[in-house]
Amino acid sequence: MQVKWTNAGARCSSVLAAGLLAMAQLAGAYKLDLSSTDSIKTIAGSMAEDMMSFYHGHQPGGTPGLLPDPYYWWEAGALMGALIDYWYYTGDTRWNNITEEGLLFQVGQHNDYMPRNQTRTEGNDDQGFWGMAVMSAAEYKFQNPPDDKPQWLALAQAVFNTQAARWDEEECGGGLRWQIFTWNNGYDYKNSISQACFFNIAARLALYTGNQSYAYWADKTWDWMEATELLSPGTYYVYDGAHTQNCSDMSPYQWTYNAGAFLLGAAAMYNYTGAGTDRARQAVWRERVDGLLNGTAVFFAGPAADIMSEVACEPVDMCDLDQQSFKAYLARWMAAATKWAPWMLTRVKPLLATSATAAASTCLGGPNGRMCGLKWTEAGKWDGSTGVGQQMAAMEVVLANLIEAAAEPATDGTGGTSVGDPGAGGSDVGRTNPFEFVDSTPPVTTAGRAGAYICTVLVAAGLVAGCVFVLADEGSTQAAARRWAGLRSSWGSRSGKSSDVHAVRTPEKDDDIVIKTREDVGLGLEEGDTVAAAAITPCCRTARPRSTLSDTSSYWSAADCNTSPSVGRGHRYYQQQRQLQQLQQQHEKRLSYPGPTKRASAMRKRTEAKDRNRVVRWRETKQYV
Repeated sequence: MQVKWTNAGARCSSVLAAGLLAMAQLAGAYKLDLSSTDSIKTIAGSMAEDMMSFYHGHQPGGTPGLLPDPYYWWEAGALMGALIDYWYYTGDTRWNNITEEGLLFQVGQHNDYMPRNQTRTEGNDDQGFWGMAVMSAAEYKFQNPPDDKPQWLALAQAVFNTQAARWDEEECGGGLRWQIFTWNNGYDYKNSISQACFFNIAARLALYTGNQSYAYWADKTWDWMEATELLSPGTYYVYDGAHTQNCSDMSPYQWTYNAGAFLLGAAAMYNYTGAGTDRARQAVWRERVDGLLNGTAVFFAGPAADIMSEVACEPVDMCDLDQQSFKAYLARWMAAATKWAPWMLTRVKPLLATSATAAASTCLGGPNGRMCGLKWTEAGKWDGSTGVGQQMAAMEVVLANLIEAAAEPATDGTGGTSVGDPGAGGSDVGRTNPFEFVDSTPPVTTAGRAGAYICTVLVAAGLVAGCVFVLADEGSTQAAARRWAGLRSSWGSRSGKSSDVHAVRTPEKDDDIVIKTREDVGLGLEEGDTVAAAAITPCCRTARPRSTLSDTSSYWSAADCNTSPSVGRGHRYYQQQRQLQQLQQQHEKRLSYPGPTKRASAMRKRTEAKDRNRVVRWRETKQYV
């Protein structure tokens, strides 16, 4: 009976705990009121705080502009773009200095977002996300860097210039490869997001600067996407990419960020062409904007109507770390596109509103009870996932509902303050070449020359002091002249060669070996010293006999010696000489055997010849190693 009561109590406790958890989650759910600007800003602020809980670049020991593993470098650039959006919509400046620091810390050696420590993973799309972030900073008039730092517009131009230099006509008739460097997996793949980032930046630069060259590249990229049918002309679906081995064999997956990046770029091109007199060209871009917007319907067609979903992975719970953030960029760029293509607003606003409400209702997880999940289609339920991507996506879609009241993006002609540099980044400076890319020899300065002079003097002084110490060593029994001769022989050895030791047998005593050294090999031996053959360690032996004497000798190399000369008795050379000596003794013994008969004399002659042949064969076949 007692056990039954205990089990019942346990069941009651479990039910109570589950109820308390549900109440806590319910209490933690955001009550988003889209009719209230304050509600949107407050909830977006909390989402931003939770997003930044994953970022430690501004903390002691952290690296500005980097997310911790396992997040890749590109997503940190996307995070910087999200923080710019947060300030743009809310006016809250609390993250601005951190954002500026991160954006500037990762610019790389040539101020084009190609830092040397990212060559293992950086692709064209990765670089493109940083380029799009600083393009937003220029358009939204985000706080400008100090005058001695690269400026936002110039950084975006540098990204464009380096990528334009990589346009590859040899494979698939054009386009950018996914990867920049040949050693990275994916170098043989031309993916749509790399083209989308390049197109997006080119179109926005054309609008911001009025420079026709950027518009030319935007047109060129669009035409190539249509020619390869990675962008379907009829449906305006954007497919993932194709391998260069067979450019028509496409990966058919559709991702939200591909559609969003092309949508914003097309809206920029519509606005850019509207400033001229070519109305027919503007009409073409309007048709493309509408087509891309129609194509995004695939991401709102799930069981929950008008709620955004990453259809290629979300329904089957297969979204990886990167893909968990993709919805953030479609929400970001759908809203931003309405500033350049205003007629879109009536279609986009309801989609952003329903998605924002659904996203906020999933923020029930984590220790604080308000971390957002991935699946917005399961409104009011947390799917158990948390991360930078989930927080960024929820924050972006909530902020997007403030687009109507947001300021118009600036250009050079409408109050833009960012300073540009059309030649920034050059023509790639060969940085697809690993050897040129890692070359970072700094210019010679006066301070550098002074430092080199001081180092030279110190090294020379140390060398002289060492020579004096060797010659004046009171503990040595050798004369100073002999020590000086040994020092000169050490200096006379060829650079790059090992310090070799030749060992040859002395004619005075079979058991001794004369040591001839080029350098002191750490064995405590001097030139001309005599030691027992058996005392030489076998580790000092090399496989290349080099003696010029008629009597073959062993040859030792100091590079193989790690023990003292008292270790390793039984040297092979010594053993081989003993074997030869024994053969000679046996021969002499046979010759001295008395034999009075003619038969014995003949046998002695045969024995002599036989022994002589044995000695010759032994000498010919034995290897002194």
